[in-house]
Amino acid sequence: MADHTQALSFGAAAADYDRFRPRYPEAAVRWALDGVGSSARVVDLGAGTGILTRGVLALGHEVTPVEPDADMRAQLAAATPGLTALAGGAESVPLPDGVADAVVVGQAYHWFDREPAHTEIARVLRPGGTFAPIWNMRDDRVDWVAELGRIAHLGDNAGNVVERYADFGPAFGPIELGEFTHHSTLTPDEIVAMLHTRSYWLTATPELRTTIDQELWDLLATHPDLTGRETVELPYRTIVLRARRR
Repeated sequence: MADHTQALSFGAAAADYDRFRPRYPEAAVRWALDGVGSSARVVDLGAGTGILTRGVLALGHEVTPVEPDADMRAQLAAATPGLTALAGGAESVPLPDGVADAVVVGQAYHWFDREPAHTEIARVLRPGGTFAPIWNMRDDRVDWVAELGRIAHLGDNAGNVVERYADFGPAFGPIELGEFTHHSTLTPDEIVAMLHTRSYWLTATPELRTTIDQELWDLLATHPDLTGRETVELPYRTIVLRARRR
């Protein structure tokens, strides 16, 4: 079962989360929803501050965001005029049966209690509907990005996701894999602020936070690819897993 202390830690940094976390490339969102038709009914589960919600809205679909954290829901409402997230989680979705053409999850599937979540996701999907978790992963094939991940105890990488989540349960068909690349352009200050929205930092002791920050600033000040740069391109690999409800 997921660590819900970490899973629910993000609300304390909701505004910075929305500002500094990377967006999802349009090509990745289109691939996730390929085959659902135009103006589809999409549920964004674990919607957070609405980063993925807004990406789906931009493609012309109807989106219902669902998010357990009140502070994240408030930020979503502030950043997404005219849309309010429902209070709820993956294990108890406050929607009727068969209401959705697709369920997407941005950066949150690894927090789910997977077996009850799969049952709930299948319940709210129509037969043949799409389930597609999406992750933005730093591209740790780049030396300084790998070091950034080590210092900040980020842990996640594209290979781990593909290996860990090879099955969505008996209600779903085979999983298809899509991968897309993009980058965020950030100042060194913004890189540190973005890392302050990660669950490990948010739940760390003050002493550990200080140690992490000192090492981050040392990396940004001394690595030959970063020194003297006003802005830095932080590369990402966006991983999409897609399956159809049977």
